[in-house]
Amino acid sequence: MLRLGTFVARAALGTALAAAFALPAAAEKLFPPWSNGRNDPATYKGLEFTVDQVDDMADFHGNLNDPKLVLFVGGNYFFAMAPLAAKFEELHPEYKGRLFYVTIPPGLLVDAMKMHDTFTSGNLTFTVHPDLYAAGYAKVKDQVEMGLLTAPDVPYATNDLTIMIPKGNPGHIASLADLGKPGVRLIMPNPKFEGVVKQIKAALKKAGGDALVTAVYDTKVQNGETILTHIHHRQTPLFLMQGKGVAGVTWRSEALFQEQIGNPLADVKIPDADNSTAVYGAAAVKNAPHPEAAKLWLDFLASHDALAIFETYGFKPPPANALPGATPVAASPSP
Repeated sequence: MLRLGTFVARAALGTALAAAFALPAAAEKLFPPWSNGRNDPATYKGLEFTVDQVDDMADFHGNLNDPKLVLFVGGNYFFAMAPLAAKFEELHPEYKGRLFYVTIPPGLLVDAMKMHDTFTSGNLTFTVHPDLYAAGYAKVKDQVEMGLLTAPDVPYATNDLTIMIPKGNPGHIASLADLGKPGVRLIMPNPKFEGVVKQIKAALKKAGGDALVTAVYDTKVQNGETILTHIHHRQTPLFLMQGKGVAGVTWRSEALFQEQIGNPLADVKIPDADNSTAVYGAAAVKNAPHPEAAKLWLDFLASHDALAIFETYGFKPPPANALPGATPVAASPSP
């Protein structure tokens, strides 16, 4: 199977052509998808032709040719999907190589579903019908009530915020309050379609009141000191590594992933008193092409196997007192 998008000719097109497209090693490492092919569940990839910054579709994963399970997943844990998919295929080998998943902001995924499940990226337009949608639990419940998704909705993990910074902390960021200072350049998620902004604004308000929220998401946006992202889970670290800003608020899991893969990034912890926690949930899509597969994935998300993977990136199980009627998953033992 060809990896979705266009592909970089390395061995297959010969040494000379590969060299013509290649970036210096340090620069090549800077750009997504960062997964070195692990986040593509296809078993046959054919000609690999990925040109950094030019032909590179990092948020569409797998083979569009007759998938048996299609997942629309809020993109802030794109990095966890590779081990999750691998474990699911281990448990259900009949789905090996038959998963396809999209990892863009959850609001945009809803927009796509309302636009006949059709996407256009560059010169490629395709339609793929989802079986399951995963995002913030409140958003999932809303879509169940609106009829886009079907019950049951399943909560499966929680996540909190941190301040992502370039390694060495060139902006001398010590707290959320520092983000409001004049001259501090920020990379922040876009309120138009990134659900994390709700939690970020709540944290900013706890740390510095309405004045800090206004400084970060109004004043600095207008004067150019805040860059708003379109896919915060990739653009924030990328822009920080490119020197376009000195800080950006992200989910803690995203910062841990960047540090785990060795990118020159770090994070400044946000105190619990100022932090904001999100609960993640999922539900099957109405008229899902593969309802049994969707149920298997929902069961998997609520399992210890899935939680153990999430925990490697700092996620925690959903608390019982936060989810009336939900059955919480106990945290797995520490290794």
